Parts: sequence; C-alpha cells; structure tokens
Amino acid sequence: MNRRTFLRNSAGVVALGIGVSGLQAAMAQSTDKKKIPISVQLYSVREAAAKDLAAVLKAIKAMGYDGVEFAGYYGHDAKDIRKMLDDNGLKCSGTHTRLQDLIGSENFDKTVELHKTLGTPFIIVPGGIDEALSTKQGNEITAYLFNELADKLNKLNMELGYHAHGGDFKKIDGITAWDRFFARTRQNVFMQMDIGNCLAGGGDPYEPISKFPGRSKAIHLKEWSDNGAPVGEGKVDWKRVFELCETVGGTEWYVVEHEVGSANDLGGIEACIKNLRNMGK
Repeated sequence: MNRRTFLRNSAGVVALGIGVSGLQAAMAQSTDKKKIPISVQLYSVREAAAKDLAAVLKAIKAMGYDGVEFAGYYGHDAKDIRKMLDDNGLKCSGTHTRLQDLIGSENFDKTVELHKTLGTPFIIVPGGIDEALSTKQGNEITAYLFNELADKLNKLNMELGYHAHGGDFKKIDGITAWDRFFARTRQNVFMQMDIGNCLAGGGDPYEPISKFPGRSKAIHLKEWSDNGAPVGEGKVDWKRVFELCETVGGTEWYVVEHEVGSANDLGGIEACIKNLRNMGK
C-alpha cells in the first residue's frame, strides 16, 4: 500500500468515527495477538479413553477441539495413535512424560522417536520432582538437568517443559519453587502453567506468564472453584489469562483439563470447549 492510499483509507476510518487512535489500537491488537488452538488433556477422560480411544478422539473432534495431550497411551503404540489422530483431523499438542523416560540414551531415543511419530515436539514432565524443587539445592540440580536435556532435545527439534502442581508454589526464602526453577533454567525450558493447580496451591498463575515471557508454550486451562465447575464458570480471571498468553506468553496451545466427576464422562470437557468458544476462543 502506498502513502496516498494509506492516507485515503485512514481518512475513511476517521470519517466513520473510529479515529486514528482507535485504528492504531485495532492494528496493535491484530498484530500482537494470535489465534491459539485448543486441545484437551486425555487424563480428563482416561477411563473412557482406556475403553475406546478411537471413539473418544472422534467425539473430541466433534466437540470442536483441535488436538489432544496424552498422559499414557491406553495400550496402543504410537503409529496406531497417529493414525487415529489423522483420521479425526486432530493434532497431538504434547505429552506428559516421566523424567526417567528421558534419562539414559536408550530411554531418551525411544521417547524422541515416539514423539516424532505422534507429530509433536512438546515433551512435558508432569511431576514427580516436586520434592526436589522444594529445596534450594534440589531446585538447582534439577534445573541443571533440565537445561542439559532441553539442549539435547532442541538439536532434534524437540522441546522440554514442566507442568505445574500446587506444591510448586511453596516459597523458599520468599520465592516460590516455580520461580526459582524457571529463573535457573534457560529460555528453552518452557512452562506449562496449570491455572487451577497453581491457585489451589496458593500461587499466582498470572504473574509468571509475564515474568518469563515466551515460555508459556502450552498452558493448562483448568478452572478453580468450590463445586468442580468447567472452564469459565469458576474463579479464574480468564480474560487476564488469555491476554497474557496471546501477547507475552508465546503460547502455542491451550490445553483443557477437567478432572472433576467421572473420568468416563465426556460432558465436562464438552462444557469447557463450549464456554471457551463463547469467550471467543
């Protein structure tokens, strides 16, 4: 667009009553924010997935989800799962993988190959290191290990993350274990903040997203409430979450997790995606 055309179009916008400042704000918003796909952590419906994974994936696609995150494979190998995903037009947004599955060359190579087959670069340690992170020395040693593993994975186009639990927000000399860990790890170790887990543990789930910019590549959208409400019906400030993720967080996947009620019932995750769509997501 040349200068004359730009000025003519801008004048038209002003004539419509939007004004230059409004135009600038709209342009900034469209530039700074991005549409983020939504997946669901299958642990939410693990009993149903164990009975018939293909049927669950088909139902999840019909609800409007873009992908799924795994925490176990329900007796299927990676090739079979990838075919189920492709058949339903779903992506694997990541996996919850034990730290020990990355330790030792044989385990490491198997884990990398599995993720290549599933078509995701995101390997997320879901827990099991909470106690280590709760001391200064343990926190430092664990951060060093994550840095080493992340560097190895990056060379293979894979990325390493850590998932939040309530215990990660206990303070050590006034600083949460979570903040200590991510201050010690490098930029290539990403955070998987779990909003509900953090709030349940007395933490602030919002501040770390901006404190560690670009490191919230996948975030768990879990509600926090007194009655097990689905996403959008509890106490979380979702507007603030989305604003942070879509501007400074570097978020590539929203991941719904709803653990309340039966893990055989898909109704909870369906309510979550409906509420998110109603919120414009």
